[in-house]
Amino acid sequence: MSFYDLSPLDTNDKPFPFEELKGKVVLVVNVASKCGFTPQYKELEELNKKYQDKGLQIIGFPCNQFGGQEPGSSEEIASFCSLNYGVSFPVLKKVDVNGDKTDPVYKYLKGEKSGLLGLNRIKWNFEKFLIDKNGKVIERYSSLTKPASLSSTIEELLKK
Repeated sequence: MSFYDLSPLDTNDKPFPFEELKGKVVLVVNVASKCGFTPQYKELEELNKKYQDKGLQIIGFPCNQFGGQEPGSSEEIASFCSLNYGVSFPVLKKVDVNGDKTDPVYKYLKGEKSGLLGLNRIKWNFEKFLIDKNGKVIERYSSLTKPASLSSTIEELLKK
């Protein structure tokens, strides 16, 4: 299986085929509306505006597994992201990133790039995976990593 074989669902339960992302640099983030890291939406949107025309695709996956910090419906989440942070990148259907019901996207990403001390599980909201234009998972970043700090790495990947 490759990154491009994955096809998660959008908020309308329609497939969002990753094969359409071939040739793009992709940043996948598990997001939540009521988290201390929620203000990262602002920096994610800034990255999106700066690099989307150059080939960056940011994708948010809402997740309610960490402190119940994403309790809303798809519509509520989309409205929150738009009204509070002007988010224009896709925020897909809410998923589990750990446990028995882990979404296939997160099974794949965690299998490709383990976290701190080789642990596979996602530790908290706003953990990030950076994928190159060929679908290779290049790096995994903790929730503490500010999106703006990824600019130079994203620029390097966009040039390749």
